[in-house]
Amino acid sequence: MNREVAVHRGRWSLTDRLDAILRELPFEVAPGTAGVTVELEYDRTRGVLDLGCEGADGYRGWSGGARDRFTITERWATPGYLPGAPEPGGWQVLLRLHRVPPEGLAYTVRVTVHRAAPPEPPPPPVPPPRQRPPRRELPALRAAGGELRWYAGDFHAHTVHSDGALTIDQLASLAAGQGLDFLAVTDHNTTSHHPHLPAAGARHGIVLVPGQEVTRDDGHANVFGDTGFVDFRRPADDWYRAAREGGGVMSVNHPLSGDCAWRLPVEDRPRHAELWHSSWTDRRWGAPLSWGRAWRPDTVAVGGSDFHRPGEGKTPGAPTTWVLAEDPSPAAVVAALAAGRTAVSAGPGAPLLLRLGDELLARDADGLVLVRPDGTRTVVRGDRATAPADAGPHRLETYENEVIALCQ
Repeated sequence: MNREVAVHRGRWSLTDRLDAILRELPFEVAPGTAGVTVELEYDRTRGVLDLGCEGADGYRGWSGGARDRFTITERWATPGYLPGAPEPGGWQVLLRLHRVPPEGLAYTVRVTVHRAAPPEPPPPPVPPPRQRPPRRELPALRAAGGELRWYAGDFHAHTVHSDGALTIDQLASLAAGQGLDFLAVTDHNTTSHHPHLPAAGARHGIVLVPGQEVTRDDGHANVFGDTGFVDFRRPADDWYRAAREGGGVMSVNHPLSGDCAWRLPVEDRPRHAELWHSSWTDRRWGAPLSWGRAWRPDTVAVGGSDFHRPGEGKTPGAPTTWVLAEDPSPAAVVAALAAGRTAVSAGPGAPLLLRLGDELLARDADGLVLVRPDGTRTVVRGDRATAPADAGPHRLETYENEVIALCQ
């Protein structure tokens, strides 16, 4: 038998948002509860309310503005939320007042507990593996204990576990079909997708790296690696600390991207930043690189498509981040990223600039301009050109100063 245990109604004002953007609406879960369902109602044409949940024993998930309903049971949960027996005690519906108009925004939240768990929705169909394009032939680098090789990937993508439209399998199939070796799946403020990544990656011949986009109104950051949940409600310095202590890497996301630009104060600046984001549509605009130099002299450039759904003009691997790693496993990819062994290109087959020890290799870059850390420029001749490497970042540009490739 189901029982409605809490109903919250009201009207959020702009002053409410300014006073405290994240609100907690309490409800009680009794012993023996088999499931919890939360439903949110408001006029989406007038504002945006983000939805999440805190259980009696800790955080249970987030769906932001992508959903207005979720269910949590012992065996299954709505994507974005963590399954597990609903522990008795005080729970909270989390509401972030993302957009509230001056006239206010009326809302209703209903919480229903289930004595018998509702049936699990049928699983979505798994797409067949796609044919992968031939891998690019790139030289390896000898290192202590073996060889390091270049692997093509994308460090920013979303699924139905946050505000993406594709399942993990659908995203994996799409990314593998683009010729990527790995893809970081970085759903917003949740790790509910992490347990599903290894199997989906294996089905489609691509490594799926666990990630989380720690998301607030005034800044986003990706945390890569199996670090556990990084709490967006904490200060950004705590995100960075949690990433390091968990053996992961934190990267500031799209620092100059509209209302998602980075505005959070930090005392300890992360070394990694998503300087090449899909929103960098005119790469003659030098602000992202200037921001990176001002942020830290040793900023490591990361590229991310920020893919959410087909039809938006974004494709996994546009841009492509290359890592020089022992293998394409999640641990090796994150380790290479942490070490700064990276390069970024417009796509898997686009002109490429790589650092191999004390030498640079420019592939398919004939006629482009090599820009060194001190600003000096030379024209690249041939489709496989080498040059001495200086300390610091290098890049390839067109004669119009359009950025074509980055190399750490």
